[in-house]
Amino acid sequence: MATKKIAAKKSVGITGIGMCVPKRVLTNQELEKMVDTSDEWITTRTGIKKRRIAEPGTASSDLAENAARKALESAKLKPEEVELIIVATITPDMPFPSTACFVQSKIGAKNAACFDIGAACSGFIYGLVVAKNFIDSGMYKNAIVIGVEVLSSVTDYTDRNTCVLFGDGAGAAVLQHVSSGGILSHYLGADGDLANLLYLPGGGSKNPASADTVKNKLHYIKMSGTEVFKSAVRLMTDAATHAVCEANLGCKDISLLIPHQANIRIINSVRHRIGLPEEKVYLNVAKYGNVSAASTIIALCEAVEEKRIKKGDIVVLVAFGAGFTWGSIVIKW
Repeated sequence: MATKKIAAKKSVGITGIGMCVPKRVLTNQELEKMVDTSDEWITTRTGIKKRRIAEPGTASSDLAENAARKALESAKLKPEEVELIIVATITPDMPFPSTACFVQSKIGAKNAACFDIGAACSGFIYGLVVAKNFIDSGMYKNAIVIGVEVLSSVTDYTDRNTCVLFGDGAGAAVLQHVSSGGILSHYLGADGDLANLLYLPGGGSKNPASADTVKNKLHYIKMSGTEVFKSAVRLMTDAATHAVCEANLGCKDISLLIPHQANIRIINSVRHRIGLPEEKVYLNVAKYGNVSAASTIIALCEAVEEKRIKKGDIVVLVAFGAGFTWGSIVIKW
């Protein structure tokens, strides 16, 4: 009796990437004229020198559209072939409909299902995991995951503790089946008990927009910096090592770690805990600051463009954000 051959499970990987950042650059020197701060203070504590700021009236979907078009071109995929669009953002165009639906309309992906993910700085990694599982299930073949933020729209430029941190931008990745490499493992986590350490209190059902919420600046980011710092170091380290172990690899196998670009001190602390040399960690925090959900994908785009990643490399993305949420994903390039 002949035995039936079982087809090997196909891997899911990234087949195209693209990014878009606004032209306007906000430097530390400019911030010195806006709040009580200095280039030395910002650089020492965060590693940030510049950040990109969108022009007034720019929506997240505008930046996302440009990044998505570049990713589709990179993957040689037509918009009408896209079956799923996931947008990770905490600065959507509006509460509803989803920003993903606006992106769908703008790029002409008329056959795609669309939704947003609100996992803050971990959002792009969350989106990759969700899209991978949809493709693994056989429901879709072609997906695009976008991380995008216009954080300047929710940043209080009179608060020196937060306004120095955030910038705007977008990045996109096309996910499909690949013949080799691809996503090897992933790890996601969250702790809602710590939600009050990093949040935006106004504009939702708890504090609907009103004259009082505007007066009290509830539509801006609020953060307890010291507590966030401690949690970020611990949880990003745990997430990265957990995902690497799930892939049956060791930290020595990592070719390049791409961490969420929030703060150079956080990144260096994570690097030391994992045991990686400087050359195995990608940094662009000095140029863009914290771009939340767009951070890791923008860094990935630049790492590829700079030829820091070659075929067969083990690339690890790791992030931590409001929620608290955290996640990591291991990719064989």
